[in-house]
Amino acid sequence: MTSPPSPRGDGWQPDQYARFKAEREQPFYDLLDLVEPVLAGRVVDLGCGTGALTVVLHSKTLADETVGLDRSEAMLEQSAQHAGGGVRFEQGDIAEFSASGLDVVFANASIQWVPDHASLFPRLAATLGRGGQLAVQMPANEDHPSHAVARAVAQESPHAEALGGFVYRHSIESAEWYAEQLARLGFVEQHVRVQVYLHRLPGPEDVIEWVKGSLLTGYRNRMSAEDYEAFLADYRTRLLSVLPDERPFLYPFKRLLLWGRMG
Repeated sequence: MTSPPSPRGDGWQPDQYARFKAEREQPFYDLLDLVEPVLAGRVVDLGCGTGALTVVLHSKTLADETVGLDRSEAMLEQSAQHAGGGVRFEQGDIAEFSASGLDVVFANASIQWVPDHASLFPRLAATLGRGGQLAVQMPANEDHPSHAVARAVAQESPHAEALGGFVYRHSIESAEWYAEQLARLGFVEQHVRVQVYLHRLPGPEDVIEWVKGSLLTGYRNRMSAEDYEAFLADYRTRLLSVLPDERPFLYPFKRLLLWGRMG
């Protein structure tokens, strides 16, 4: 479930990411519900993270072989305990992934890190055999203050200079765009939807802990520890000034889920 582009190490912190384990895992299960079994088939899990859910994917699909791919060494260090029984893990970049004749390509909360989906989706489609399935889940919460404030702070001095002008935005198109893309690529069946997950967090400050495990990784990777702490302090101040001080805090999080079957 990882693999952000990064110029200096992957920067992922598995423990931070797992602070909201149940909330982050529910979209995986909703996506998995769209996938049909492929008895003795070949499955790839793009952005597999620690591999704990790759095993669930393997069991549900009844595959003969499931390969989990992730570029994060920190995440893959925890995957060894899940290998075996037809499941194995590899380090690699989704942007460079290639294969042929696959039965399922599964990407849960990972390809939003990969730019240029107009090029990516044809390449993913090309890895599938006849009747192969593509299943993708991506965050689509760019308009929430948790994301919008990060973009605003990143464009202000001194953070803009520390980031070299970098501003992170998820690489995601509209739901309509993906539906049209799947049809043009030869997917004869498809399911595309936007789903809102309403998370009940203890307080608004917990939104910061949420994005520290995901979105803010893209900024943390590009800054010195000192610069990142300054960025985080400004982000915290700005974000808490616009979020209501409610307890529990309701954090709506939109995600796009799509599934398609090749002809």
